[in-house]
Amino acid sequence: MGAAIRDLTDAIHPHPTLSETLGAAAEVQLGTATDLYRPKRKK
Repeated sequence: MGAAIRDLTDAIHPHPTLSETLGAAAEVQLGTATDLYRPKRKK
């Protein structure tokens, strides 16, 4: 398909499917995920 990570995050993903999981993983990679808990790093 030749899709970039940004293409995966911009696509609409039906719920619950494998494509939704790929979209969420792409958002995590780009650092734009808003629906996943990420604990604060200790300094």
